[in-house]
Amino acid sequence: MVRLRVVTANDWPLWREARLAALTDAPHAFKSLLSDWHRGGEEQWRTRLETPGTYNILASVDGRTAGMARGVPVDTGVCELRSVWVAPDARGLGVADRLIAAVETWARRSGATTLKLAVFPGNEPAVALYRRHGFALTEQRGDVLPDGVTRERVMTLLLPSRYLSGT
Repeated sequence: MVRLRVVTANDWPLWREARLAALTDAPHAFKSLLSDWHRGGEEQWRTRLETPGTYNILASVDGRTAGMARGVPVDTGVCELRSVWVAPDARGLGVADRLIAAVETWARRSGATTLKLAVFPGNEPAVALYRRHGFALTEQRGDVLPDGVTRERVMTLLLPSRYLSGT
């Protein structure tokens, strides 16, 4: 059974464990490098989790950390889905689905009308996952990647206002 837990700054060791596992397992999927965070002390991790308005969530299966995701408000009416990762031994168990749904619910409750994300070119499994959740690729140009040429692909999910009122 997949369990979700919203984490706070006091949970920084759990978040650190999951983030370092993600950066070790899938360095090709994140702009951050393991070396950016590997030596991060408690203050660095707490600061990340204390960013105003963010939503940080961990998933567990059988008591073990199985995944993570983050929601970040970026503009009026726009939130961003970030840091999605599922542990290799938990893939195929619906962990990503639960994490994405939780961040989507948070974004709706935050009053967002759009949830967006950025994905690296070539990460077709991630694109397929996000499409399954209603995200669509846009023409928007994402951040430039470390090679100085390639840009992230931006996907968005419109959050109709009817969901905000509960009708």
